[in-house]
Amino acid sequence: MTAPHSTSTDKAPVHWADIGVNLTDKQFRDDRSEVIQRAEAAGVVWQLLTGTNVEESRQAIELARDHDGLQATAGLHPHSARFYSGSLENELRELLARPGVKAAGEMGLDFNRDFSPRPDQERAFEAQLALATEFGLPVFLHERDAHDRFYPILKAHRDALPGAVVHCFTGSRKALFDYLDLDCHIGITGWVCDERRGKPLAELLHNIPDNRLLLETDAPYLLPRDLPEPPPKKRRNEPSLLPWIGQRVAQWRGQKVEQVADMTYRNARALFG
Repeated sequence: MTAPHSTSTDKAPVHWADIGVNLTDKQFRDDRSEVIQRAEAAGVVWQLLTGTNVEESRQAIELARDHDGLQATAGLHPHSARFYSGSLENELRELLARPGVKAAGEMGLDFNRDFSPRPDQERAFEAQLALATEFGLPVFLHERDAHDRFYPILKAHRDALPGAVVHCFTGSRKALFDYLDLDCHIGITGWVCDERRGKPLAELLHNIPDNRLLLETDAPYLLPRDLPEPPPKKRRNEPSLLPWIGQRVAQWRGQKVEQVADMTYRNARALFG
């Protein structure tokens, strides 16, 4: 599977950065190397692999170590917050100290599914924000249906953090401006390619400053619904499709595709070192 069509120019290749890839997911188990190669062929030369628990964080770090252009996060997703403990924190501390780790997370609050009790989610969130501060790392954030609690917790820690991205943002106008007021980056996914649910988000895109916009696939999830060719046989998203998302974002923002690619690539490199 390749990107729907090339966004490169005769003058210079277009470089993309995908700041949210779940490359350790079992859906990539049989062809992970090919997925990485397809991404590179599509111009996606920089990827941030998401760590959602200790084991996946460790796997992401190992993959990043073995491939140029791959970086990793280390953290505990709010779905698993009930497992946060002193021993788990010690394991995270060891992972966050590794050279290939560019952010702490995925961390945050998810009050949509409530797979972990909300008090446990808040406790794990605050503990990981403190770890990020200790290690001087930006944070990779997850918030779903939890803005009223998420925002004040993040605000209390924000000044001590070197950076923050609200990953896979799908929230309201108020939430967007709250996060921008905290000088957060905003991660945009193929949600904007969904004609059923994505239009409200697409209409907010012009409000994101150029230097705060980031792109991500959240692969293997959130396969763009408007691909101009039959969906992949596995119905699986992958980083090679990031340029398609970038084209949609460029259309909604009234910008050239090359401009969106360049600024989001530079933003990712600046935020995550």
